[in-house]
Amino acid sequence: MISHKVEFPGSLGYLLAARVDKPNTLPRAWAVFAHCFTCSKDSKAAAYIARALVEAGFGVLRFDFTGLGGSGGDFENTHFSSNVGDLVSAADWLRSEHGAPALLIGHSLGGAAVLAAAHRIADARAVVTLGAPFDPAQVKRQFGEGLALIESNGEARVMLAGREFTLRREFLDDVASQPQAERIHALRRPLLVLHAPGDTIVGVDNARRIFEQALHPKSFVSLDDADHLLNSQSDATYAAGLIAAWAKRYLPAPAPSSPVASTPAAEPLPVGAVRISDLPGNFAVNVEAGRHALVSDEPVEVGGDDLGMGPYDLLLGGLGACTAMTLRLYARHKKCPLSRTFDLHRTDANPYLTRV
Repeated sequence: MISHKVEFPGSLGYLLAARVDKPNTLPRAWAVFAHCFTCSKDSKAAAYIARALVEAGFGVLRFDFTGLGGSGGDFENTHFSSNVGDLVSAADWLRSEHGAPALLIGHSLGGAAVLAAAHRIADARAVVTLGAPFDPAQVKRQFGEGLALIESNGEARVMLAGREFTLRREFLDDVASQPQAERIHALRRPLLVLHAPGDTIVGVDNARRIFEQALHPKSFVSLDDADHLLNSQSDATYAAGLIAAWAKRYLPAPAPSSPVASTPAAEPLPVGAVRISDLPGNFAVNVEAGRHALVSDEPVEVGGDDLGMGPYDLLLGGLGACTAMTLRLYARHKKCPLSRTFDLHRTDANPYLTRV
């Protein structure tokens, strides 16, 4: 698995901290993961699910909403609408840097956010919710006595998951104004609803209401005795396995690790010519010669995805192959024993000299 940190601007203009997780080959499809309320991209659920999805061939972008985790901005100035905007920003960045965000996955309030953002992300082919509320306003139940203080004083410090957060009346007004039922009914994308029947934070009846409001195709799977935060690796991995198996039905066929053209080129290449064409990613290209093709890319440390040999590797490979073929032909003619392995090195002292 390849994993690296990235940043991109969010809906309020602050830089959002994110992580890209992907397999060592071209991903089957790209997913955006939205974490739970006041959580982060590095929560156990986010990390476990991302890893399991990568093992199934998916690439995953997970990020911190504005004011949370490593992202800029103040949480007290955010609201549900800014979370939805951050999701759209994440999808835009993923599309420009790696590939279209085909799968949207949201945990808890993040699940409500992906339902709200889907209509603004045209590339999204399927949507998944994990322990999501039907109505985003249900998050107010977690505020306890702080809710009355927010409504009377305009803001209050509220204890959530063992940490204090400042919440303002604007957050309450925004979350109460969301037309979520209409959004779910108009989703018109395959929907997978995952929920634990014993969830004590967001009751399983929310899953029923989401499922009934959505149009087909839609699926519901119980997460059995999992807790709301999916703290157990086995529960999170099980959920990821369900997501991967379900999503494959609705997403494009996986791209081959070495994308050899399945049909002849429109204009056949003459002998001695090669054709270079772009592939998703920062540097990856497809190299064609005759009926053969391979992927060339740069290593991760210089901004590539390490999907294939780099230009210098190909150059040394060409020199090495030519040298080996010539020596083998000569040795065979002279009936001389010859090793089957040749090492070719580019020296650091002089990159234009090679040693065999």
